[in-house]
Amino acid sequence: MADEIYFSNNYRDMSQQHGTGAGFQFEFHCSRCSDTWRSQFEPFRSGQAAGWIGKGASAAWGLLGGNANTIGNAADGLAGATWGGARDNAFQRAITNAQGHFNRCPRCTSYVCGRCWNAELGLCMQCAPDTAAEAEAARRQGMNASVSDRAYSAGQNAGNSYAVGTPRQLVCPQCSAETHGGAYCAGCGHHLAQTPQCASCHESVPGGAAFCPGCGTRQ
Repeated sequence: MADEIYFSNNYRDMSQQHGTGAGFQFEFHCSRCSDTWRSQFEPFRSGQAAGWIGKGASAAWGLLGGNANTIGNAADGLAGATWGGARDNAFQRAITNAQGHFNRCPRCTSYVCGRCWNAELGLCMQCAPDTAAEAEAARRQGMNASVSDRAYSAGQNAGNSYAVGTPRQLVCPQCSAETHGGAYCAGCGHHLAQTPQCASCHESVPGGAAFCPGCGTRQ
């Protein structure tokens, strides 16, 4: 296999060494959009043969009441001896075919599919985005930013009329439902009485208190 390895970080090895479905197959994905191209399946004949030998030995020894592990292990050992070289060769063929489906960006060195490739500039769309698409995206971002600013200003204006000094019960003492500052509970209709205030100094007076804790005025 060549010393230089392509697609070193955007492929998945789907190869299977053992069993009747043994073979080589690889998936390569676009670094930008993750679209995937899969190489054609190449059977690994030694692994498949070992799988069939193991199945046959198991069936035969099962009828005779013996143990087929020795024969199966020997067949797997023969397949394993040729696996590494066969896998490398299959991977090299898959890479050669994959190069026809991907482009390597000279700026960021990523491999991208045809839809993510700016052929006019010879760069990927991440490094050289489509101008019209970028303009529309920027226009929408500017519109959203303007609307957000106006909405914030409208909220500030509406907040000027909110009685920030008025105490509010946020949880109903009757049913424990959230009240959101309303005068009545939306869950049980309980009247949410506000904390009593001293008529003299307007200090909050605890329920049942005979005198104001702030100025001593009798309640």
